[in-house]
Amino acid sequence: MPISLPELRALIAQGESEQLEFKTRTTHPTRISRTLVSLANTRGGHVLIGVDDRGRIVGVRDAEEERFLLRQATAHYIEPPLPMHVQEVEDDERTVLVVEVAESSHKPHKALVGEDDWRGYIRVGAASVQTSRLTEKVLQQEPPEPRFERIPLNRHEQAALDYVRDHPRLTLPQYEKLINVSRRRAHRLLIKLVLHGYLRYHDKEKEPYYTRG
Repeated sequence: MPISLPELRALIAQGESEQLEFKTRTTHPTRISRTLVSLANTRGGHVLIGVDDRGRIVGVRDAEEERFLLRQATAHYIEPPLPMHVQEVEDDERTVLVVEVAESSHKPHKALVGEDDWRGYIRVGAASVQTSRLTEKVLQQEPPEPRFERIPLNRHEQAALDYVRDHPRLTLPQYEKLINVSRRRAHRLLIKLVLHGYLRYHDKEKEPYYTRG
């Protein structure tokens, strides 16, 4: 459905999030492919090209070149290929490309980040986070939902939320011990909580960990 200029401005005012990313331009298909894949593997959303990190409309220099790079990304740098919808919105002679990506029913999609190097990504907050093989298996079994919504929690899932309420972080080994289940099941539960917005996933340190969503 076409987006008007007032609707674009309202979208920008929300700020970057799980379902929204700002980019001043598409520098290379490999970079944009990660963002597109992460949206498709999570809840879908929009990429606004021609908007800087502070939410200012700067416009793109060449809309056709941007469209070409996006087509390259979806056709050659994403597997399986990913459909998307691109719309141009004008604001005082500045053009913003609104890229809409639906949550996919063919998860997990992967992005080509190097020579024969395909990697999966999910959207965690306003970041695209690389997935593990186990996460990808969870994604294959997660049916797409029409919108983000919280889900009822069982006692194991609630235990994770209780833990991060009282502690700064939760690791997979800690959670495995906390609820006394296999590591595989503990990981599935944590990823489920991330995908539904209850937890945030962090992988910048030696051992990944989870915090409150």
